[in-house]
Parts: sequence; structure tokens; C-alpha cells
Amino acid sequence: MEEYLIGDSANTLLRNFCIMNIKRIFGAILTILGIVGLIYGAILFVNHTSGARDVRALIIYGLLGLVFLFSGISLVRTTKDEA
Repeated sequence: MEEYLIGDSANTLLRNFCIMNIKRIFGAILTILGIVGLIYGAILFVNHTSGARDVRALIIYGLLGLVFLFSGISLVRTTKDEA
């Protein structure tokens, strides 16, 4: 992108638009990772055997899935559209 061909206000608007899209994309990726973590935790829960290692993995994937899911959703919701 050649910045000298674009005016200052248009260049700032374009830069802000790119940042907002990156935030939304990152939020969508976090949301998808959270859903995958929760699904994997549910699979571990269904196939549960009585081992401490399985319970620890279930807790870790469940908590990470929840954190990723809620942080991704909040990032997408709080990012404003600039048009």
C-alpha cells in the first residue's frame, strides 16, 4: 500500500478498519478454539475412566474452552464497525 497516494484522513480510516478486522478475526478464532475445547472436554467426560490424569485433562480442556469461548465472544461484541 502506498501511503503517499492516500490522504491522511483516508489513511487513518483504512488503518483503523484493518485493526478492527484483525480484532474480529482473532475473536472468531478464539471462539472456535473455545468450542473445540469444550467439545473435547465433553468427549473426555463421556469416555471417562477412573483415573486422575483423565480428570485433570477434563478440567484443563473445559476451563480453557470456557476462557477462549467467552474472551472470543466478548472481543467480537466489543469491537465496533467503522465504515
